[in-house]
Amino acid sequence: MSYKTLEVWQLARDVSIGVHRMTIDLLPKFEMYEEGSQIRRSSKSIRSNIVEGYGRRRYKQDFIRFLTYAHASCDETIADLETLQETGSLKDESLFKQLHDQLDRLGGKLNLFIQSVESQHLSVREEGVQYTVREETE
Repeated sequence: MSYKTLEVWQLARDVSIGVHRMTIDLLPKFEMYEEGSQIRRSSKSIRSNIVEGYGRRRYKQDFIRFLTYAHASCDETIADLETLQETGSLKDESLFKQLHDQLDRLGGKLNLFIQSVESQHLSVREEGVQYTVREETE
């Protein structure tokens, strides 16, 4: 199994691509290097933290920590998107709504995935006993 099969990663990929295109195509030039740069980084951080957490999935707490970072980056991306809309830099209301809805959905899925890992995932070693690693899917 690969991180690419995780629905949360697939959603994060779609969001990061959508945000990237939005910043290149629709934002004023001055915003490309200000808020545009920040929202691109935060959206790509969601995706990267899911990948890094998945790579550390043998260790439950590491997995949860990176999924939590991904969730926090999702919240940051929402705040950045709202700032662009509120300041008038992002004028396309339908694109704003589409990206906002995708980010809300991703945040909810990440929250559920974190809860699933917390309740069901076993580390390679818990309390000195060897376990097999369970791979979680949504």
